[in-house]
Amino acid sequence: MKTSKRSFLPLDIVSLKDESRVVIDFIADYYKNIEKYPVQSKVEPGYLSSMVPDSAPYSPDSLEDVLNDVNECILPGLTHWQSPSFFAYYQASSSNAGLLGEMLCSAFNVEPRFLIDSLSSNPEYLENDVSNSNVVVDYKDWQITLSRRFRALKLWFVIRRHGMENLMQHIRSDVSMAKKFEALVTEDERFEIVVPRRTVLVLFRFKPKHGLDDSELNRKLLDAINSSGEAFLTQGVVAGIYAIRCVVGATLTEECHVKDLWSLIQEKARILLLQYNQ
Repeated sequence: MKTSKRSFLPLDIVSLKDESRVVIDFIADYYKNIEKYPVQSKVEPGYLSSMVPDSAPYSPDSLEDVLNDVNECILPGLTHWQSPSFFAYYQASSSNAGLLGEMLCSAFNVEPRFLIDSLSSNPEYLENDVSNSNVVVDYKDWQITLSRRFRALKLWFVIRRHGMENLMQHIRSDVSMAKKFEALVTEDERFEIVVPRRTVLVLFRFKPKHGLDDSELNRKLLDAINSSGEAFLTQGVVAGIYAIRCVVGATLTEECHVKDLWSLIQEKARILLLQYNQ
């Protein structure tokens, strides 16, 4: 088999500039269209095995082909943390400065800590059917944070580019939206706040007066919300009480998304009660 005699340059400064622009355009389009995707992936574990070749490519693929595969094969399997309807966990939200800082971190190439068993954690709010089935790898057990390892340079870049004033305004906006969501829950007598709101975290539960199992009912309500693909929430247990967690903090989340979330919760609760009353 003939091989190319062209020199292999893994770090080619000329192509780096051109290809970086293409990838940045791809990222910008992803953020622009992110609300078209289900917030939580709806594909089955192992779906990629039928979509990718059995072996790695012998010759290099074009960047266009790689990005096409990312779009068609990878994105459908993601839970989209940057979706404005992502209310599951506290997140290190993306920003222009954060992305640029991430590029610098990768360029300097100084993170990583060795993986050790003691990094594993299993709090209630991280429990889910797919992880419990042991058919996927839980990368949260491979590092301290749930997403990316802490990078001081990235944080420094974000603070320098946005300034404390804008960062505080962003946090206050998230807290304000969490307060409004808490108020919406309080106004509906079928629901209750389990514990007082903590910054952007609201824990609530469905408590209809029908002698039903509250925990089972709330589990089914949470499943109905998440399986819709329109929003993503998680669960928690406080003093033995099963509750639904709402965390407001995604970069793209606005008040309209919080209102849409509450409408979705009310609709799924209404349908669930009809099913129990039949």
